[in-house]
Amino acid sequence: MTVEFGALGLILLFPLIGVLFNLFLGARLGRRWVNIVGPGVIFIAFALGIWAFAKILSMPAGSELHYKLWDWIEGGSFHVEFGLRIDALSAVMVLIVTGIGAFIHLYSDGYMAHDADYARFFTYMNLFALAMLILVLADNLLMMFVGWEGVGLCSYLLIAFWYSNPEFAYNGRKAFIANRVGDAGFILGMLTIIAVLGHGGVWSLDFGTIHRHLGLFTTTTATVACLLLFLGATGKSAQIPLYVWLPDAMVGPTPVSALIHAATMVTAGVYMVARLNFLYMLAPSAMMVVATIGAVTALFAGTIAIVQSDIKKVLAYSTISQLGYMFLGVGSGAFAAGIFHVMTHAFFKGLLFLCAGSVIHGLGGEQDMTRMGGLRKVMPITFWTMLIATIAISAIPPFSGFFSKDMILAGAYGSGHFGLWIIGVITAGITGFYMFRLLFLTFFGESRVDPERLHHAHESPPVMTIPLIVLAIAAAIGGWVGLPDGFLWGDLFSRFLAPTVGTFTPTVATPGVLLSVIALAISIVGIIIAWVLYIWMPGLPYLIAWRAKALYTLLLQKYYIDQFYNLIVTRPLFFVSNWILHRGVDRFAIDGTVNGTGIALETSGAIARRSETGNIQHYAFIYLLGVIGIVAYYLFLVMR
Repeated sequence: MTVEFGALGLILLFPLIGVLFNLFLGARLGRRWVNIVGPGVIFIAFALGIWAFAKILSMPAGSELHYKLWDWIEGGSFHVEFGLRIDALSAVMVLIVTGIGAFIHLYSDGYMAHDADYARFFTYMNLFALAMLILVLADNLLMMFVGWEGVGLCSYLLIAFWYSNPEFAYNGRKAFIANRVGDAGFILGMLTIIAVLGHGGVWSLDFGTIHRHLGLFTTTTATVACLLLFLGATGKSAQIPLYVWLPDAMVGPTPVSALIHAATMVTAGVYMVARLNFLYMLAPSAMMVVATIGAVTALFAGTIAIVQSDIKKVLAYSTISQLGYMFLGVGSGAFAAGIFHVMTHAFFKGLLFLCAGSVIHGLGGEQDMTRMGGLRKVMPITFWTMLIATIAISAIPPFSGFFSKDMILAGAYGSGHFGLWIIGVITAGITGFYMFRLLFLTFFGESRVDPERLHHAHESPPVMTIPLIVLAIAAAIGGWVGLPDGFLWGDLFSRFLAPTVGTFTPTVATPGVLLSVIALAISIVGIIIAWVLYIWMPGLPYLIAWRAKALYTLLLQKYYIDQFYNLIVTRPLFFVSNWILHRGVDRFAIDGTVNGTGIALETSGAIARRSETGNIQHYAFIYLLGVIGIVAYYLFLVMR
């Protein structure tokens, strides 16, 4: 059942109003108006999203709301409209983007209170919300790509927000270029789908049209399209091999890290795979690649997070790891599980970043955890909310992360990916370790804070702590919509998404509760190890780092991946750009041709100028020679 619902256009209109207001009037009207309009338009969009969600709930299962804004592209038989739709999947994503986004915008009022470019900051934040909403509300693949590119642009603008710092500007460019590599794969994937559908006489990229004409795809063409689209997802969602930009993106303001690089944009790849679940189900090999890359990335990034000392870098690698879990879920065919983790991760990881920002704000910009400690009495609200988020991400029941991570691991096991399930379980233990390491180093033990910073350390103002409390409640109970079947109301979340993403059917018998017990036990072991190393015997980590110096250095240097990329990608490209293109083609060929032409004309002019002496006798002599030549020519012809 499809119903026209004009309010979908309003969900985009209000963020657009925020962009235009902050861009043209924000600096003139002052900080007060920006602080009202910037978050206010997102809260209104959130209210509209709730209205649309409630309408979906009141309709039969599988229904959707649609609103056509205008016809966009007409080229022969090819037709694309600028249309919006909300079904179960996009309804969840709209609530995540607007709901969490609204509270992060509110938090930003306090965090960016002393920044001179507050109007520009909220312009970029509202623009991001607009682009992300276009991405999740799009009813066709090409319009999704518009939002896809829009969030990439906003990510670049916000990472390099403090562009006067050369390092920050470089990291922004790094993120932009890495995403462009992935986006090239996305474009090729779209072209593959167009070629297949066009060959069958279907000229549309509407999701419903693609679904209805799956018979035009062979396993090979579906696999090619899915792998190319997934390449785009590895860029946007920071998976191997294009994950390298996300840790460096932490130089941006912390609310940016919470909204874009934890809760929303980085999950766009997971959403894309879930949205095209019907196409991926035709390509088992592509699904296996998605699941494998996800599992390996989860373990890989988790091991790097173990040794990081920058509080935001720990959370950055944790985000990469958790995104790997999401891809493990959707790659195993448990699409609802992957989206469920998108939601719970948005709660607890958005909260973790905001808590980290509260700590940084309270300590005057300090981000090194080795220079913290003992802050739980100085910042009690930040501590308790961060404790809730840490328990949630460590998958301890009854907090939200337990249910979504448990569902993903059950999906991996039930789909026959036993090896990937083991990787997921090990990663769960690593997650518990590095997250409680962060908590213990920051809030427990003796204070290692610089005395001057400690003197001014304080809890954040209410405009920052209220979003912490709201997200802490969501992180604590948000997973209760996906309880195990047979327990209370069961798995409401999967049943709600089933008409859109299908129902996961295990191909391998699962031992049920035993899987949960094993994963929970491993997580608890990781937490206990963190307690031993950083509370009971705080000197032991230094001894271990000294004893296992080679391994410690390897992890500290992030497996030397950045150096490897610099050696095999960056330097060769710079060589080609500098020596072949710049010096060879630009300077020698292009500049040489232009400069050579100029020199030739200048030289010929100088030679011609020498014959123009101004002496009448010389001119008469030349005329005489000309006459003699002409006469000689005609005499020669007569004599012949």
